[in-house]
Order: sequence, then structure tokens, then C-alpha cells
Amino acid sequence: MSNTMLSRRPAVIALTIAGVLVLAYFFANVEIQIEGDAGWAVNLPTWRVEEHWLLDIFWGSRPLTGYHAWVFPCVALFFHFPLLFMGHFSWRAEARVIACIQLFWIVEDFLWFILNPAFGLEKFNPQDVPWHIHWWGPAPVDYWTFLTVALALFVFSCWPEQLATTREKIQPDVNAGNNCE
Repeated sequence: MSNTMLSRRPAVIALTIAGVLVLAYFFANVEIQIEGDAGWAVNLPTWRVEEHWLLDIFWGSRPLTGYHAWVFPCVALFFHFPLLFMGHFSWRAEARVIACIQLFWIVEDFLWFILNPAFGLEKFNPQDVPWHIHWWGPAPVDYWTFLTVALALFVFSCWPEQLATTREKIQPDVNAGNNCE
């Protein structure tokens, strides 16, 4: 990896994170317009699965709604589109995409509360936010979990090429070395 690429790495990471924050801000405002003061699609005309053992494992014990069943994969596809558009796939690029998706949902959800006139920071607590069932300190457990995994994935996505997997060394990608560009 060239010194130029190493020197650009912090700027590329900062721009990536800034881009995710901007997307989260806009989507939080869209969701505020859609959901109003009733979070987790409570008042939307959509189907709901209130209880199922899989919801406890994968959904934080929250209900699954038709709205969320469509919006989560839609956002994931939007984040994957640049890989499809550029015709580039690598495990490091996939790690970056998943890290961005996780960061997006944490920030978007938090901004939904901060920007929503019906909530604000003073109502960001377990008593006023019943759809976030599990809290650890000042935030839902999901935030801590997603943030930890996102950080690990960001680190992996920028891992120096010398430590890349054997497959990546044997079959170099045309974009090899662009892991942080």
C-alpha cells in the first residue's frame, strides 16, 4: 500500500462516516413525517407480528411490522448499490457496508428522538420509549451492540493489505488497495 493511500485513509473514513450521518439525518426526518409521535409504526396501516420467539433473538423483542420488514432491506440495498454499480466486491468492502448500515440505524434512530417534536432528548428513556425494551445506561442495548460491531467492521475494512486474506493475495481485485477510498 502506498504512502499516499495511507495518508488519505483518515480523510476517506471521516467522509464515509459524515456521509452516513447525513443520510441518517435525512431519513430520521422522513420517518418523523411518516410516524409522527407514534414510534415503531404504531399508528401506521401495516401488519404486525407482536410475539414470536425469533423476534426475541433477532429483533430485540420488538414487534415486526410490514413497514420495518420493507424499510430495513431497502436501506441495506441502498448501501450495497455502490458495490453493484462499481462491479466491486470484497469482504472488506462488505464489512464497510455493514458497518455503515449499523451506524446509520443507530444514528437515525437517535435522531428520530432528538428531532421529533413529540420527544426530544428529555424523553429518550425506557419509560417514554417502550419499543426499546432493553437499555444499558443512557441508551438501548442495540446501540451499544451495533456500535461495537460497526467499529470492528470499520477496522477490518481498513486493515492493511499485507494482512489481507490469502484469497485476496492470490486473486487480487482490480480495485485492490482501495479499501479506504
